[in-house]
Amino acid sequence: MRAVIVDRFGTLPTIQNVDAPPCPPDGAIVRVEATGVCRSDWHAWRGHDASVVPPYIPGHEFAGVVESVGPEVATFRAGDRVTAPFVFACGDCAQCRTGDHQVCTRQAQPGFTLPGSFADRVVVTNAEINLVALPDGVDFVDAAGLGCRFATAYRAVRARAKVQEGEWVAVHGCGGVGLSAIVIAIAAGARIIATDVSDTALAAAETLGAQTLRAASDAAERIRSLTDGGAHVSIDAFGSAASCVASIESLRPRGRHVQVGLLLAGDAMPAVPMGRVIADELDVLGSHGMSAADYPAMLADIAAGRLDPSLTRGDTIGFDELPHALATMDDPGRRPGMTVAVRH
Repeated sequence: MRAVIVDRFGTLPTIQNVDAPPCPPDGAIVRVEATGVCRSDWHAWRGHDASVVPPYIPGHEFAGVVESVGPEVATFRAGDRVTAPFVFACGDCAQCRTGDHQVCTRQAQPGFTLPGSFADRVVVTNAEINLVALPDGVDFVDAAGLGCRFATAYRAVRARAKVQEGEWVAVHGCGGVGLSAIVIAIAAGARIIATDVSDTALAAAETLGAQTLRAASDAAERIRSLTDGGAHVSIDAFGSAASCVASIESLRPRGRHVQVGLLLAGDAMPAVPMGRVIADELDVLGSHGMSAADYPAMLADIAAGRLDPSLTRGDTIGFDELPHALATMDDPGRRPGMTVAVRH
């Protein structure tokens, strides 16, 4: 099969022919019809993630068709349209037994610790708990962005922040996660103010219905002024020390900060303003993907038209364009939204 191979961090990946993977007894082989290009993929390619060892196949957002299943899989069969979260849970640890698969202590991740979806086929382990059936009304391109960015934003907004109608939500970073958070929070009846350094990203956020301002050293102060005392919820959808601090400083007393963007390398341990956290009783929350068991509610919202992930689409590219798309992920001039590669 074809696969994108990263032989060395930071060098342009190549497309190579490699052996197709065998199907594990508890797993499934999925023919990849569409795969997203995520900032997390870029971080791994740059060498920011210690779990990734070259040579490897990137990619963790995908949708496709089941090609085969192992003998221990009863729920899915060849021909099923499916996607999966980026965390493949073990199903047996203490967290999995309580349904919190997204924080499984023995998790595996395609594109990081397992071969990823920048390939014709990808293996899904523990398919009974990690595969998600796609409704007919959700196409592969939209579904490819659900496994990380949209699902992560959905859980961050709905389950972690518990956004309520009429609340102010500040979104720091208008990439795939940030734009998804805007769509989901607006659907919940919230008012949105979004920041970014990119004019094209800010324009995309405005198109979705957000009020916007350019990210700068005074962004938190300006958000507090524009929201009459601060946001009720603030989401760092970018992932840097500066955006984390700005998100917390944007809040009104008793506000909720949700950290979604990855803090890696030199930003992994930011100096958080804990004085404000204590004095104003702020909630500081993490959010890490979403369990496959929680997908049905999100998919029902999409199928019913209450949520439209297509609003966060960026470029749709071909498989052969994946290496270049990955290498230019940090280009501030690129089209905002989710870049998705489709199989030809």
